[in-house]
Amino acid sequence: MSLFKRKIFSGKKGMQVEVRLLQLALLVLIGLLLAGGVAAWQIHKDELRRTEMREQAMHPASSALGGPFTLINQDGKTVTDFDYRGKYMLVYFGYTYCPDLCPTGLEAIAHTLDQLGRDAKRIQTVFITIDPARDSSKKLKEYVTSFHPGIEGLTGTPEQIAQVAKEYQVYYARGEDVDNGDYLMDHSSLIYVMDPKGKFITTFPDDVSPAAMTDALRSIIGAPKPAKAKAKPKAEEPSDSDNNND
Repeated sequence: MSLFKRKIFSGKKGMQVEVRLLQLALLVLIGLLLAGGVAAWQIHKDELRRTEMREQAMHPASSALGGPFTLINQDGKTVTDFDYRGKYMLVYFGYTYCPDLCPTGLEAIAHTLDQLGRDAKRIQTVFITIDPARDSSKKLKEYVTSFHPGIEGLTGTPEQIAQVAKEYQVYYARGEDVDNGDYLMDHSSLIYVMDPKGKFITTFPDDVSPAAMTDALRSIIGAPKPAKAKAKPKAEEPSDSDNNND
């Protein structure tokens, strides 16, 4: 084969290699685009499902709310739902790392308990964590008592938390990761009111005003509204005739 023919042959072979590499690169690119599209679709689908579950949890079937549970209180003691019989209960689910919803709800509960005064002793508030991996009994105690001494924190195994959340139709799931390896929890946020026999009465949203919750709870437990303080009568100013009697 002449030198000229060898150059043509080698040139064609080089072009074929380049074409094959280009085809391979295109196939890889198409595959990546398809994989990215499928992943984006799955993420969107998962987000829609989470939104649906969250909305369902915010409007639970009240006839089936509540039930038996076994958990660990903030002092490390095993407790069940029967330990709270005889009192009305406020049941609130959340976690100590919550940046907004939980503090808002707990603040409302704390102010409500203060406004109820002595009648607050007829109500037991429990804050059940949906993040047992990070919320130990000790951490829960420090957290809930910073809002009000009448709030008790409850934790447990992941299985125990899943069970009690199911009883109250609570939605929760691990959310996005944040700095330093921490993460947020996605969860529904309602305050459940149970009667002294453990039966469901009603719910409050976490952004309920303390005044509204106080009035509603007074009605539920049959507590009278505090009497309004009577305004003191104004002292009568001396008349001109009194001033002229000197």
